[in-house]
Amino acid sequence: MVKKGIMIVAGSLILSLGINFFLIPDHVLDGGIIGIGMIANYIWGMKVGLTIICFSIPIFTLAWFHFRMYFYNSLHGLLVSSFSIDVLQGLRAYHLPLDPAVSSIIGGALVGGGIGLMLRHHTSTGGTDLLAQMIADWMKVNVGFVILAIDAVIIGAGGLLFSMETLLLSAITILSVGLVTMTFTSSRLLPEHPAS
Repeated sequence: MVKKGIMIVAGSLILSLGINFFLIPDHVLDGGIIGIGMIANYIWGMKVGLTIICFSIPIFTLAWFHFRMYFYNSLHGLLVSSFSIDVLQGLRAYHLPLDPAVSSIIGGALVGGGIGLMLRHHTSTGGTDLLAQMIADWMKVNVGFVILAIDAVIIGAGGLLFSMETLLLSAITILSVGLVTMTFTSSRLLPEHPAS
């Protein structure tokens, strides 16, 4: 339990660093609920973490009724990661003047690393990560692949709202997120499921 708590905090901080230090300063989108939170931030100035919590409520409701274990395992990840994103938003003022494509790769790798670290310890950030876990369990496919598919839908919508550059940079980001998440969640790397 202590180890899982440490991994939730560590994964949340890594993910928050990727979002605030690399992605948001260049107006790049991630996928899933995080991407929706970023879109809300770019258009209306809403807090990313708070938006993530609001949009995660329906998914957590589904988990409560059909995947109760995932509900409990993801609730802490959702709250800690969303809180971290909003608390660390001050990092945006100190981002490095990198090429946006490089920022997209690094930011995506950090987001994927944070998500993957939590998934390896049977928790997640909630949102579409939780939805992806449920779908992956049901369809017996790699959770990183499911996350990649959901993310593609979100950034496609974001590209229509903003620009082709945003779409392309966001595509680079979700590829980076998906590849790193799949690496972390490879079956040969996953620890044994705890006994029920």
